[in-house]
Amino acid sequence: MSSSPTHSSANDRVSTGVAGLDQILHGGLPAEKLYLLQGIPGTGKTTLAMHFLMEGARQGQPVLYISLSETREEIEEVAKSHGWDLSGVSLFELAAAEEKLRAEAETCFFHPSEVELTQTTETLLAEVERIGPTRVVFDSLSELRLLAESALRYRRQVLRLKQYFAGKKITVLLLDDFSGDDSDQHVQSIAHGVITLERSNPDYGSARRKITVEKLRGSPFSEGQHDLVIRPGGMTVFARLISAKHEAPSLRERVSSGNEGMDALLGGGLDRGTSTMLMGPPGTGKSTLAIGLAIAAAERGEKSLLLLFDENAATLHYRTAQLGITLKPHCDSGLITLRAIEPASVSPGEITSSIVHAVEDEGVRVVVIDSINGYLNSMPEARLLSLQLHELLGFLARQGVITVLVLSQQGMVGQMQVSVDLSYLADSVIMSRFFEARGSVRLALSVIKKRSGDHERTIRDYSFGHGGLKMGEPLVGMQGVLTGVPTFVSTPDKLVNPDPKDVQP
Repeated sequence: MSSSPTHSSANDRVSTGVAGLDQILHGGLPAEKLYLLQGIPGTGKTTLAMHFLMEGARQGQPVLYISLSETREEIEEVAKSHGWDLSGVSLFELAAAEEKLRAEAETCFFHPSEVELTQTTETLLAEVERIGPTRVVFDSLSELRLLAESALRYRRQVLRLKQYFAGKKITVLLLDDFSGDDSDQHVQSIAHGVITLERSNPDYGSARRKITVEKLRGSPFSEGQHDLVIRPGGMTVFARLISAKHEAPSLRERVSSGNEGMDALLGGGLDRGTSTMLMGPPGTGKSTLAIGLAIAAAERGEKSLLLLFDENAATLHYRTAQLGITLKPHCDSGLITLRAIEPASVSPGEITSSIVHAVEDEGVRVVVIDSINGYLNSMPEARLLSLQLHELLGFLARQGVITVLVLSQQGMVGQMQVSVDLSYLADSVIMSRFFEARGSVRLALSVIKKRSGDHERTIRDYSFGHGGLKMGEPLVGMQGVLTGVPTFVSTPDKLVNPDPKDVQP
């Protein structure tokens, strides 16, 4: 018989062992209550429950895992796959006592299910008395539901468990796999809190999991769905970003883009706490322009984060080296971080969480998302992309971070189209275009809007030579540049003459 454990105050919260989930729960689960953790098989109920018990064991508390369906070997195999040490967790499997219970039920005048249910419950509670835990997990309620055979008896049995554990001041997780019918609603009404895990399988890529806190009586929590992943080592929950909770004093100032011509086009440069969208067809150098903004930040001694959805870091390094752009030294120094993202295997919540961590913990001052088209591939639908970006840009603005969004348009010349229109979210929009002049294909750049101040209304031609961007003078002698086939309305202006050795972006 173990010694009597020290119990928490009813007003205290107990950690779930999953940092992101504790954030959603505003510190953890209110202590000494009964909670329902529900989800279909494969959503991560057992993984979360193990985190919950191991956290209690880490704090020196006696904890108990009661398995009504899985064997000890199966549970230990799951723990082994994550590299967990369950030495501080007491395991009790129903299968070990099941045969004895059935034999006793057969010698009784009552219906076997009635005796078996009662004796099963008594056996489980006897184990609780023996261990004296502060945390208990029941995995899962489907076995009790089958033994009960009726919704009324099932509800009474769960109520009995709730009253028993309340008297013992134990925090309890009841796991349920949705194998029942409307009787599930009975447990939801009895439980102090309900947490639901969901899993979906997209047409391509890894499974997507989400967690939702359905209720938590008398306690605040973050509503809505939150992304989660299960990888070797356990579960990670990415709390949905709420930008208003991340207020921070930020310096409002204008900084150089690193190019004199670009600064003139932007009316002096970029303002901190604003977002800039680079729009244009593929091949116009939008990514190279974004890299130039990150390099300009590095030369000021500021950190930048580049999220690459469309190319890997090795290809980017090779391409910039061909242009004579000094990217690698800044990456080696840690001022520029390149992070390749695979949309098919990374959830939007994880992407957002990595950006928040980089800004708040690593001091990143410039964030580049290249491209929004790739970011969209991590979303189930375009509508959610605008919602995610709206919250993310609000957070970055409050932190005084300069955000650069790259959006590739469909088409090469003439009328352009986009799969999703997000230009309204950006504070500034810079548009690039191909156009024909003097028998060659040229590049044109124009600032379409800028909320944070005045900007140049002209269109400039540009090219990329050794060392990066070469910006020309305003194309005041041409008309129809943005259509792709302009006409000269006066003496042709001097265009940027690219070096034949230049490598196009």
